[in-house]
Amino acid sequence: MTRTSGVLETKGLAVQFTTRSGQVARALDGADLRVGAGEVVALVGESGSGKTTLARTLMGLERPTSGEVWYGGEPLDYSGAGLKAFRRRVQMVLQDPAGALNPRHTVYESVAEGLRLHGVSGSETELVAAALSSAGLRPPEALFLRYPHELSGGQRQRVLIAGALALEPDLLIADEPVSSLDASIRGEILALLLRLRQELGLGVLVVTHDLGLAWNIADRIAVMYLGRIVEAGPTEQVLMDPRHPYTQALLSVVPEIERLTPVVLHGEIPDPTKIPSGCRFHPRCPALADGSAAADGVADACLNVGLEILPADPHGHHVACHLAALRMPGASAIPRTGSL
Repeated sequence: MTRTSGVLETKGLAVQFTTRSGQVARALDGADLRVGAGEVVALVGESGSGKTTLARTLMGLERPTSGEVWYGGEPLDYSGAGLKAFRRRVQMVLQDPAGALNPRHTVYESVAEGLRLHGVSGSETELVAAALSSAGLRPPEALFLRYPHELSGGQRQRVLIAGALALEPDLLIADEPVSSLDASIRGEILALLLRLRQELGLGVLVVTHDLGLAWNIADRIAVMYLGRIVEAGPTEQVLMDPRHPYTQALLSVVPEIERLTPVVLHGEIPDPTKIPSGCRFHPRCPALADGSAAADGVADACLNVGLEILPADPHGHHVACHLAALRMPGASAIPRTGSL
């Protein structure tokens, strides 16, 4: 597989762990993902789909059981020095700024912490001020001595982003970056991420349960279910022509989308220790429930035949669905492709 500098990607990434009862849980089960410089990719799915585990594994906070994380054409080096160097280039922005910021640290100290950890040269004061300014906190000096409890939720999120920007990273991984913010502030933070992509060439992976957010910010979307990517491609293709029943169900309840009849998914995402046979979505699939899968002759396959991601169409749109396979000539062999 060709890899270029500044690209963060995974190939067949799997993370397993053993529960206290001795069962093996497959939190990630062959996940392929690719985030390039200057693009915004949204990783979408319900709670329990494996999104956060994938984000943590991308950052080296979890070690994969199998598969690899690659950055800049090289596999991730899990040594202390290797992870330190990697985390200067790839920074994570957490979803809860109130919990992520040390309440005893001023804004200045919070942003300067990474600079000190990585031994960044130059004027610390100027670097902190520049990072705060880039995050939309101006004049930056006015916030140097303020504490997290003195800031609004939006300001705290911007401080977290400033702390990442201070290290001049290539990529940001933003885990639910606006989920704790008021609706009036969410648009400002999303606009900030888009501006940073444009001005600094940052790549951004946004982890979210909200397809509406993905619609507004992402160049590409990857939809995750029970540890696997089940659909991925350019945002317009995925959201205007969703092919996986799971994507269709998630999209149908986005308030801005009125053309789809809301689909109610029954039950919860299964326990990762009890992944269903066949298509892992089949216990909740509306196409099985309403008989359309049986009418198309794929019900038995849905129940019994596992399905990897199908080859992309000419638009780069991938999907893992037996129903979708019927509409893709030549896809019957169901080969596995490269990163999404």
